[in-house]
Amino acid sequence: MTVSDPQQIRNVALVGHQGSGKTALTEAILYTSGAISRVGTVSDGTTQSDHHESEKERQMSIFSTLLHAAWDDKKINILDTPGYPDFASEVIASMRVADTALYVMDARSGVEVGTEMAWSYGEQTETPSLFVLNHIDQASADFRSIVDEIEDRFGRGAAVVQLPAGEGTRTLVDVLRMRQLYYPEGETEPEVQPIDNAFEDEARELHETLVEDIAASDDTLMETYFEQGELTDDQMRNGLRKAMIDRQLYPVFVTSATEMVGVSRLLDFIGSVCPSPASRRVKTESGPNLTADPDDAPVAFVYRTMAQEHVGEYSYVRVVDGTLQSGQDLENARTGATERIGQIYELNGEARNHVPRLIAGDLGALVKLEDTNTNDTLRVPDSDVVIPSIQFPDPRYRMAVQPVQEGQEDKLARGLHQITDEDPSLVFHHDALLNQLTLSGVGEMHLQIAKARLEREAGVEVTFMEPRISYREAIQHRATAEYRHKKQSGGAGEFADISMLVEPYDGEFDPPDAIDVRGEDVVETEWGAEIHFIDAIVGGIIDMNTFFSSIKKGVLNTMKEGPVAGFPVGNVRVVIYDGGMHPVDSNEAAFKRAAFQCFRRAFQEAGPVLLEPIHEVLITTPDDYTGDIISDLNTRRGRVQGIDTQGPLQKISAEVPEAELHQYSTTLRSLTQGRGLHHTKFSHYAELPGHVQAEVVETTAAATSGG
Repeated sequence: MTVSDPQQIRNVALVGHQGSGKTALTEAILYTSGAISRVGTVSDGTTQSDHHESEKERQMSIFSTLLHAAWDDKKINILDTPGYPDFASEVIASMRVADTALYVMDARSGVEVGTEMAWSYGEQTETPSLFVLNHIDQASADFRSIVDEIEDRFGRGAAVVQLPAGEGTRTLVDVLRMRQLYYPEGETEPEVQPIDNAFEDEARELHETLVEDIAASDDTLMETYFEQGELTDDQMRNGLRKAMIDRQLYPVFVTSATEMVGVSRLLDFIGSVCPSPASRRVKTESGPNLTADPDDAPVAFVYRTMAQEHVGEYSYVRVVDGTLQSGQDLENARTGATERIGQIYELNGEARNHVPRLIAGDLGALVKLEDTNTNDTLRVPDSDVVIPSIQFPDPRYRMAVQPVQEGQEDKLARGLHQITDEDPSLVFHHDALLNQLTLSGVGEMHLQIAKARLEREAGVEVTFMEPRISYREAIQHRATAEYRHKKQSGGAGEFADISMLVEPYDGEFDPPDAIDVRGEDVVETEWGAEIHFIDAIVGGIIDMNTFFSSIKKGVLNTMKEGPVAGFPVGNVRVVIYDGGMHPVDSNEAAFKRAAFQCFRRAFQEAGPVLLEPIHEVLITTPDDYTGDIISDLNTRRGRVQGIDTQGPLQKISAEVPEAELHQYSTTLRSLTQGRGLHHTKFSHYAELPGHVQAEVVETTAAATSGG
């Protein structure tokens, strides 16, 4: 549909818990508007939204899908989002570019975890919102209880604009317009009827409450309401729109998507009341907010990227300002490079329609951009406009990944680059010290989908394993050792004699009386340790100008794979205080070997221990589950640092060893019925308990030997 005014555009995101009927409602909207001639089903894999193979296999939404419908003179862009928590990034990105969030709820189940999570995202993005109570025709649906629950969980802003006229009915009462709507079976348009006597009083009371709530949201409307005792239809529509934009009111609708009940009225409301792009301002990092004017210089924000078979990579955009046209040369604000805008598409799931332009406020897709990724801003050259990046959830679930077939490492790396470019909430990391590649995501399902994509799109079969932990080795006290390296087997010999002191590095050096510090060199290792080398050689018994660098290399070589279990050594001080050399046989190789062995001897005498990474963990949970979470943390050697109350939620902060956090997101989901979330970040290294250290050393030795 071609539009010339942002006032004609509505961008709505369908969000909520898995199984609430978002995809079914999307199908019903498309069918009611005439965009499709046949309604598909999730179970048959025939919906417009769930068109990816992974979605058809699992019969659930995994990716957000862009669709559109025409209703009256409005173009309604629809973002159908997944409800499973692992795919929160799809929801967050969609809400960032939507002007209204439709919280679809199962009228039989009420407020569920997915609703709560999406609500928190809506608060972050300040997205105007309304509630759609779906499956209202089912006998177990309880409209009034759910409205009470919405008010209890999300505040008193819930504004009822419809109510069902009885249980299991195809009849709704439109409180806003004070009329009754009956939806005949097989029809999308209702028959307008007088309100039944049984619902007249309740409808009148709800109408008056709705008018008062709208008036209370605006001082001018309040004065008008006091003077006239009523508001006109236009005043109510405009007042309700403003109250939605200010997030003061959240209209409540009822539907049965599979029966087409209430869908056309919902479309009426979206078109006549919901905010258009022109009603809102888009924030920038670099200056004033943008106002969606088609005549301004073009600015487009890439909120999502996704490779499509036989097409290439789609860059999904919201045109924030101006008009985007094929053939334009725009600058990528991140790279400074110029991108030529080629083909522009409107999408209905997998179906695409080429359009010559998209005006401010519209959503669409671009193809064949050279180097443009999610969160990039496209703008005219010399502009300083930058749209703030979407803040995606931190990864909470990590696995080591490797190809099943040897020799496919490069193929795997290319595949990982592709899927993480498309989904910024996926993160991969190569640890050179452990020779380990890890992939992190929001949860277990998230990584399973990533695995399937690697196999399907990159052509590489992979296996997941528990990640190895990056332990460190350390010493507890000062120790000394001597080592003489002597080799004589004909020809040139090798000779080096070293006496070495080692101790933990924890500040100023307090040397024994016999040691005279002559020089110091600090080395920052690739694993983040700080090594202080001290030259305490007197009388020239070792030519430190020649051999100091070789000694350091020998020590660093053994520190990279420490003497205890082969893990890197942490911060230490190494003092070379005695030794000897031969005028002919001493060379750099000899001193390197001597330093290697001498350090190992000294290290073993200095109380060697293993250190483990400790993570700072912040858990957010309803209060009911606090006790179970703390009990579980205790079994993980965790230390609770504090508990703070934030409304109905508890925030538990704890320090937990990284080794005890494997698959913790799955455990937390089970403990809290999916309502708990956690964030982790590295805090520090701490000494392993003795019995745990013994297990790690034994396990590492077995793995090294292949046993």
